[in-house]
Amino acid sequence: MKFTKTVLVAVALSLPAGLALAGAHEEMTIVSWGGAYSKSQLKAYHEPYTAMTGVKIINDESSGTAVAKLRAMKEAGNLTWDLVDVEAGPAMQLCDEGLAMEIDHDSMLASAPDGTSASDDFGSFIVSPCFIPQIVYSYTVGFRNDMVGSTPPTSICAIFDTKAYPGKRSLKKGALSNMEWALLCDGVAKADIYPTLETEAGQDQALAKLDTIKDDVIWWSAGADTPQLLADGEVVMGSTFNGRLFALIEEDKQPVSMLWDAQIYDLDGWIIPTGLSPERQARVLDYVKFATDTQRLADQSKWISYGPTRASSAPLVDKHAELGIAMAPHMPTDPANSKNTFLMNYAFWADYKDDIESKFQAWLAK
Repeated sequence: MKFTKTVLVAVALSLPAGLALAGAHEEMTIVSWGGAYSKSQLKAYHEPYTAMTGVKIINDESSGTAVAKLRAMKEAGNLTWDLVDVEAGPAMQLCDEGLAMEIDHDSMLASAPDGTSASDDFGSFIVSPCFIPQIVYSYTVGFRNDMVGSTPPTSICAIFDTKAYPGKRSLKKGALSNMEWALLCDGVAKADIYPTLETEAGQDQALAKLDTIKDDVIWWSAGADTPQLLADGEVVMGSTFNGRLFALIEEDKQPVSMLWDAQIYDLDGWIIPTGLSPERQARVLDYVKFATDTQRLADQSKWISYGPTRASSAPLVDKHAELGIAMAPHMPTDPANSKNTFLMNYAFWADYKDDIESKFQAWLAK
């Protein structure tokens, strides 16, 4: 029998996730990032799936080099990975290069408990036909409670207000996030941010705004830098990933709070490599249907402060499995935290990143 994509989907999805294709391919190599993030996947997805099916899951922590390694595997004709966790930008790149399989989200993934289709449940987080959204994280800002006086900041523009909030700030040593925030705080409407950044004048406007605080900035390259600077009291506020700030606040008990205004969402999710055998592809599709259902995405939030990408998962977010604290207030996607957000404009940065980043680094070196 010739296995086509349609046949595979019909076979793999004719039974509930986790029950299909028993004995088909009893081992999978799943690629991710390691650390607390891989632990959250292990607890929420891998261990329950293995317990249900007997499938052994091998963890590989090579997501940071996924694009290059998948290219090399294709060239060598030796595909050793079954499923890969990547950020949305690289997922789009892998899709364009034919290294990631296109997904029919509604037929291959579970519907929400109320019958809402997967595509409607994930909504705008499906940024590529090959991308299966998993978590939302964000670039956001933390500040020292004991260094901001009696009026804690509520706006991202506090970064640029050195009169009200004197002291050093830490910002990423790169254009992304800084250019958006600079224009927003220079009076550009959010809807006009990216059209403005397409122009030389708009780029110059953003850099001119950043010039106003350049002498007050410590530039970071690693996500751990800002939490350390905040812990040491070397900066009054600084940008980093929301998960880093969560650890600083809740695990390390530092006097720090989160500023969620104008947080910039980024996404992580799965891609299925092209070129898997029919048996391997069917097993991966079965796993993915299970691992991205409403309950499983909510379960991941028990282990890490990244928001589930399904709308139906949000009400199920519960307490941290080890800390025992309610996790909803720590989610980028929680309604109280998401009143003013950006979803990273992947198409824009794919087209303009090289030019704008070169211009930003030249400005930084002046």
